Amino acid sequence: MFRFRVSYKLVTRYSVHWLYCNKLNSPKGFTCVSSRKLTTMVDSQYFLPNDIGVSALDCREAFRLLSPREQLYSHFLSRAAWYGGLAVLLQTSPESSGIYVLLQRLFRGQDPDQLGEVATAAGLSAEEYQAFLVYAAGLYANMGNYKSFGDTKFIPNLPQEKLKALVWRSKAFKESPADMEALWDSCSTRLYSLEERQKQLGLGNKGTTTYFSGNCGLKDAELAQRFLDSKKLSAYNTRLFKKEGGGKTCYEVRLASAVTTDCAVDGEGETCCGRFEFEGCVFTVQRGDYAHLMKKASDNLHKAQGHAANENQRRMLEEYERSFTLGSVDAHKEASRYWIKDKGPIVESYIGFIESYRDPFGSRGEFEGFVAVVNKAMSARFGSLVGSAEVLLPELPWPQAFEKDRFLKPDFTSLDVLTFAGSGIPAGINIPNYDDIRQSEGFKNVSLGNVLAVAYATQKDKLTFLEEEDKDVYIQWKGPSFEVQVGLHELLGHGSGKLFVQDENGKLNFEKEKVVNPETGEPISSWYQGSETWDSKFSTIASSYEECRAECVGLYLCLNKHVLSIFGHEGHDAEEVVYVNWLNMVRAGLLGLEFYTPESQSWRQAHMQARYVILRVLLEAGQGLVTLQECSGADGLPDARISIDRSKIHTVGKVAIEKFLCKLQVHKSTADVEGGRSLYEGYSAVSDSGTHNFTRLRETILLRKEARKMFVQANTKVKGDAVELVEYDGSAAGLIRSFVERFPDDAEEVEAELLALSKKDCSCWC
Repeated sequence: MFRFRVSYKLVTRYSVHWLYCNKLNSPKGFTCVSSRKLTTMVDSQYFLPNDIGVSALDCREAFRLLSPREQLYSHFLSRAAWYGGLAVLLQTSPESSGIYVLLQRLFRGQDPDQLGEVATAAGLSAEEYQAFLVYAAGLYANMGNYKSFGDTKFIPNLPQEKLKALVWRSKAFKESPADMEALWDSCSTRLYSLEERQKQLGLGNKGTTTYFSGNCGLKDAELAQRFLDSKKLSAYNTRLFKKEGGGKTCYEVRLASAVTTDCAVDGEGETCCGRFEFEGCVFTVQRGDYAHLMKKASDNLHKAQGHAANENQRRMLEEYERSFTLGSVDAHKEASRYWIKDKGPIVESYIGFIESYRDPFGSRGEFEGFVAVVNKAMSARFGSLVGSAEVLLPELPWPQAFEKDRFLKPDFTSLDVLTFAGSGIPAGINIPNYDDIRQSEGFKNVSLGNVLAVAYATQKDKLTFLEEEDKDVYIQWKGPSFEVQVGLHELLGHGSGKLFVQDENGKLNFEKEKVVNPETGEPISSWYQGSETWDSKFSTIASSYEECRAECVGLYLCLNKHVLSIFGHEGHDAEEVVYVNWLNMVRAGLLGLEFYTPESQSWRQAHMQARYVILRVLLEAGQGLVTLQECSGADGLPDARISIDRSKIHTVGKVAIEKFLCKLQVHKSTADVEGGRSLYEGYSAVSDSGTHNFTRLRETILLRKEARKMFVQANTKVKGDAVELVEYDGSAAGLIRSFVERFPDDAEEVEAELLALSKKDCSCWC
């Protein structure tokens, strides 16, 4: 149970807009719970619990089997990823960099055990010091003080004055009191603040973001997108800052690059930088965002080139280096082309500004970089799925004209992660995200095996919202069913479907007179034009909409017996996999309510919004397919139970997903933003009207939520001609040690640059 003190300076509400009271003997009866008690528990969502799961990612055997050359290749790629990953601090919140540096200096001076002795002398209890360690581990694991999965802020679960006392007694403070006090003053207020706008990430008055200056809103983001489209510039590696000057609104577009000059460099072609008039405003495009970090990443990519296994890898690294040096998305796209051509590598890696989930507008990529080693046994199963893809694609519920002209068979491998730098580690990835490359040249899929092995282990006593009779089968089959879902989601979800495009020369990639909208029976009347992309058109809903489409493909195709046999499931076992996959999806839809913010009526996590939408679709199907009931738990607090009728999955469930999935694809293919938004936002609505009171259910979810696990990753060190793998305990202290040792030679230099960048822009978010 969390402790809750007024001294935390939290905005504590002692009244809520509902009470759980009903007849005690009613089947759905709730015991009365005081609003004060409920609110205290709900506000605990802004803490990380002391017993949060922390697991070490095991890659020892996979790394040991690499050749010396492959180990060196992995090492330098990892260094590039870790340096670039520090940019996420600057992409998350104004205070993240300062908090990171504060923690690094504390733990570089004294390791967690030594600092624990100081904590006792400073008056912290053992529980309070553990809360501090958990907070520090969370900051490192999320690369900032907002949860990577859900975008909610988290703060230390101990009083601010006690944390200050610990800092003041530390060795770091005694050695540099003025610097440490200045550092504390720069970040301590926002470190603990839960002002409404700072509770979650968002644009304008909906939250905090550092992709945009604090005075930017949705209209500014839309204007900037039109400007970028007019200049054929991608938003992936940019940030936007709004200023006033000379009576005009001025916007500064910053490109992430090691080079800070705004001219062409080394004959690399015309610059995209400069000053431009656009729709009555002034836009200035300049290089140099995160310059120091991009230089560090580029240098290590250059070193990795000498250990590449083939020409495709070497050219890929050259283009990555050029991209991070010059801020060129075109160079990154070229690197992605070589990456796709590099079939079946032993060491797999991808790096750059990749996923746009955390940009409130949905166009700017967060930096991430991974290095992983192929798991050959599991990869063989995914290879079989790829081999069956062309047979399975026609099973999807849209006309052939809405499917890609040619399925470009990708690599699909299971990998053991050595390094994953960024704000969080997914279970599977489908990349690159560039529509033009995916549609005409291909993509790759990866499943992260050692992540799956520890992330989805479930204890029966911690399983929430399921009927007792479902818990054992859920625990037994959740892992295998999720493996099937990940495979289908990544390969045939993200890998399917055509976008109708008219290029800049007016050429269409479809026969306009022959393509009929299956929803209306009429010829299609809209498509993507020129430089328009899926992200730029559907912007704020693009990520979640696409995740929903991919999840629906997984649900739909897991009903196929051939798919199940590929993963080794036949007969009764196959039906158990199907049942648990669908059960897991509706439960996840209910859990998704945690990631909805009623105050701004916005969702903070793309996948969980997608799963909630699917839950709504399946509930709407009726006929007893899904049952959702509110009840009271054994502890007297509100609870809920969700179940699915396995006998109706292949009939009622399949038809419901089939119809919905077709609608999703048609809107996506035809660039029908208005229709797509209306459909998706309608199912995304969270209200207290209708058959189910989702507003009230959200409070129940918050009361019983479980914290997401954190992962401890190894480090690599070069000793002579060999590379050493350095592993750490699966604990908060182990996670902290891994980050303190991650930058052994230049930690102070890197930290100084982070602080300088943060200080430079501090006024932009006030």
